[in-house]
Amino acid sequence: MPTSFRFTRKSAQFPQRLLELRPWPGEVFCHGSWSDTGPAVSIVGARAASREGMQNAHDLAQGLAKANVRVISGGALGIDGAAHRGALAGGGFTAAIMACGLEQYYPKRHTSLFEAMLEHGGAILSPFQPGYPPLRANFVRRNSLIAVLADIVVVVEASTRSGSLHTARFASRYGRKLLCFEGSSGCAALVARGVEKVAGAADVITILQGGVIDRHEALPELSPAAQTLMALLSPDTPLDASSLGHTLKLPVRQIHRLVVELSLESLAIALPGQRYIRSPLGQEYLERCLEEG
Repeated sequence: MPTSFRFTRKSAQFPQRLLELRPWPGEVFCHGSWSDTGPAVSIVGARAASREGMQNAHDLAQGLAKANVRVISGGALGIDGAAHRGALAGGGFTAAIMACGLEQYYPKRHTSLFEAMLEHGGAILSPFQPGYPPLRANFVRRNSLIAVLADIVVVVEASTRSGSLHTARFASRYGRKLLCFEGSSGCAALVARGVEKVAGAADVITILQGGVIDRHEALPELSPAAQTLMALLSPDTPLDASSLGHTLKLPVRQIHRLVVELSLESLAIALPGQRYIRSPLGQEYLERCLEEG
């Protein structure tokens, strides 16, 4: 049986990062071994992940573990499970944060994975009392722990309605560095809001060490009409499709197609009411266009 204990603010092993957690649940329960020393990265993403997303999560966690970076995730199917397995493959520490009491494992399909984590010196934590079921509302509260216990949160793959974006918001609330991979709509939305992209463990480790990723990416190729629309958009003042169509003398349906083209490159942000602004990445795109002539 794994060692079981609980953290209160008076505990000798109390994780200092938890001091920032609001609201404080009163106690956090733990199975296994926990150490709050050294860098930690939380890896989150979709349950119904693509094969590429799963591989990215596994490889990222494995690379981090080999560099003695602790890997934290939520124990769920998909990206979470791939991250825990990757950390085990890298011979490092990994912890899962549960959305239920620790006398049961959720999801049950990951029971053998959780047991392997504990056997290899990992941990399973929960802010919920023993016997508490995995209710839907619990996951947002669980996500706050995933964010606060890390130095960096990486979203590997997500839809625009993914619970992983809750973790991303908690990362911002607690001042954690937020990073993401390319290739999914949720991550594209994060990039459009200025979140930095990474391609693997080397990038994340560089940022952990205070370095800057050296990128010399080619500018995305846009259609002439999309380039014109990009120049017209404002980074601050939303413009609606109708007024853009009037200015460019284009039908609204074509404006929508052009905005989709820009959004896929994370260069524009769609707001409610068919209104649009230029993203921080779009601003950088325009500046680089001017520099490169």
